[in-house]
Amino acid sequence: MGIPKFYRWLSERCPVINQPLSDLSLLPEFDNLYLDMNGIIHGATHPNDDSVSAALSEKEVVMGIMFYIDNIVTKIVKPRKVLYMAIDGVAPRAKVNQQRSRRFRSAMDLSKGKQEARQRGEVVDDSECFDSNCITPGTEFMAMVSKHLKYFIRRKIKTDALWQRLEVIFSGHEVPGEGEHKIMEYMRQAKSQPAYDIETSHCMYGQDADLIMLGLASHEPHFTLLREQVDFRGMMMQRRNPNENKLVTRATKETKWQLLHISVLREYLAFELCAPETGRDIERTVDDFVFMGFLVGNDFTPHLPSIDISEGAFDLLFRIYREQVRTD
Repeated sequence: MGIPKFYRWLSERCPVINQPLSDLSLLPEFDNLYLDMNGIIHGATHPNDDSVSAALSEKEVVMGIMFYIDNIVTKIVKPRKVLYMAIDGVAPRAKVNQQRSRRFRSAMDLSKGKQEARQRGEVVDDSECFDSNCITPGTEFMAMVSKHLKYFIRRKIKTDALWQRLEVIFSGHEVPGEGEHKIMEYMRQAKSQPAYDIETSHCMYGQDADLIMLGLASHEPHFTLLREQVDFRGMMMQRRNPNENKLVTRATKETKWQLLHISVLREYLAFELCAPETGRDIERTVDDFVFMGFLVGNDFTPHLPSIDISEGAFDLLFRIYREQVRTD
């Protein structure tokens, strides 16, 4: 779920970190590609923005996931060494408590959406409505998805030259830990090896804002996030009129992509928080920024209730931080 409102605040304050992609874009080469699979699964199972989504057939869901993955790997990123695909397993206890309340709320919203649809005269069949709570470790749905993904990986390795040269790693829902944390654990283990190349370039796909914090915390000099473009003006229009854009499809061919360069964000942080006269190390400053992000919002510990990003929380934290650094 990430940090609410963080990505929008960051994009407005540091616009150069985002690189929109087009057919004419000159893309950097990446050694390793990491896929946070739950975002892809959610996109393939929710065909539109309606609160009561019609359940797609098993074939449609699986084909949507496979097409999405193949589009990222073979047409956009084209990694040279490693492809790591991670599905969320059982989360730590702090996150499980939050997930329970979120899933209860999701079930309530689905029930309310069905009731409102029936009041509008629509025919709603409970068996044809998709329950997003099935995207949970240990469910029959996730077992089905994992089985088909393993087949997809084996087939691509046999038939696709690009996949044949990759080290493909698949971490399913049976492995504990959230997808992004399993990815970061793999990166830490790889980094600890004597033969690790510090110039290795990494690209991670995912929409959650906490991936930005994880990318900073990795301290990798060449780290980039692949994201779908977010139209904040469209989000504001939809918020004013909830009935608009309900039939907007999430087809991959219509998706607009962008790269978020963590290396450029590190330069912004060095300019904002590292006063030249202090001689403070950029790596320590990055860790401090990640810690300040925990104060504003995260999925594991309660954040400070007295500050909000939309009310200038980071501006306040930045000012206090600079004052304290100069006095050290």
